[in-house]
Amino acid sequence: MFIDEAIAIIDAALKPERLSDLQEVVFRQSWLGKTYQEVARETGYDPDYVRGVGFQLWQMLSDAFGEKVTKNNFRSVLRQQAGLRSPEIRSDLPASQPQPVSQVTLELPEGPVSLDSPFYIERPPIESLCNAAIAKPGALIRLRAPSLMGKTSLKNRILAHAAQQGYRLVRLNFDQVDESKFSSLNQLLRWFCATVTQQLQLESKLDLYWDDDCGAKVSCTVYFQGYVLEQIDSPLVLALDEVNHLLQYPDIAQSFLPLLRSWYEDARDLEIWQKLRLIVVHSTEIYVPLDINQSPFNVGLAIRLPEFSQVQVQDLARRHGLDWSAIESEQLMALIGGHPYRVRLALYHLARQDLAMEQLLQEAPTAAGIYSHRLRQHWIALQQYPELMAAMQQIIATDGGARIDPIAAYQLESMGVAKLEGDRVVSSCELYRLYFSNQLN
Repeated sequence: MFIDEAIAIIDAALKPERLSDLQEVVFRQSWLGKTYQEVARETGYDPDYVRGVGFQLWQMLSDAFGEKVTKNNFRSVLRQQAGLRSPEIRSDLPASQPQPVSQVTLELPEGPVSLDSPFYIERPPIESLCNAAIAKPGALIRLRAPSLMGKTSLKNRILAHAAQQGYRLVRLNFDQVDESKFSSLNQLLRWFCATVTQQLQLESKLDLYWDDDCGAKVSCTVYFQGYVLEQIDSPLVLALDEVNHLLQYPDIAQSFLPLLRSWYEDARDLEIWQKLRLIVVHSTEIYVPLDINQSPFNVGLAIRLPEFSQVQVQDLARRHGLDWSAIESEQLMALIGGHPYRVRLALYHLARQDLAMEQLLQEAPTAAGIYSHRLRQHWIALQQYPELMAAMQQIIATDGGARIDPIAAYQLESMGVAKLEGDRVVSSCELYRLYFSNQLN
């Protein structure tokens, strides 16, 4: 029995009610064998509070199923319930049969997956954890993964959930900031405050609050505390995308990132800062030197997006109208792994019947394959950075991966061409190993 089937049975039994986000998190984590203490540590909630949520959850299920449900027996109860479900209720469970290709509206995987797309694959319990976390006063969520792993798609779903709760939203992408704004910390923080003000449709009062004698960080903090947060009557979710772009400006990063940490800590003592909830999105480790007590990257809820599992790849294949067994998913994943973009691009072309599986696998690491544009982009990028090219060559040439400079390792991981396995770095998948081996020989 899969966990999503168990959730579907619970949803059917509780209709029209449903589990709260935190109740679903506790259920999913309990299904994985986690203790309340472990759930509390991962979500940032007080252990006693999590334990109370668990008590309410099991009582709710006891009432719904008409028998005693506890943390120790809930799996067996749900297996029994699965056998008792009527065909009408079973129709609520995840579909096991693919739709005919003619009835599927395919989507070329470009950019974030839209909120209403049938091709978004959840990676439980990540979505539930994030939705529960964003409801916490002064929350900080950190989303980390290499490029094209679905960080923005997840961020958009967290924001959509927050909007349903009546929260105000501000989105900032550091890749879209004019380079001139990175000339100094003062310039960047004024842009930061001005953009937040504009998106909230507030009157700009930067000059009133900005004091050069106090400095940019103090002025920015005073502006947020004394003006922005005072002007809104609901929580503000501030989503910061492509934060790793700041790494190109280490002096600015060493001031800006601790500023975020200070706001997070201010929420413990000052109620006004509890209105602010932060989402920080980045594609690699932050390797600029930061004091452990000032870094925002060792507090809050840390989410590192994993690749798709084989079960998830088969689910996605069914959504594309493909009637796959484990054999097909194993064949595909042996070459490209479970990277969401690579998997979706393959399924898109297979569902369109542009090519057969055998042809896709044979051509994939070549200039004739469906990944040629992405592979060529990586090759051009590596040619511009000889130290990364040398590191990649070392990775390809060494069985079981290589030990390389940590910064080079993080940069290659951010590109998506390599991944960390313990203290060694390996090619992220067979596709890249084959392609770069051909290019480097």
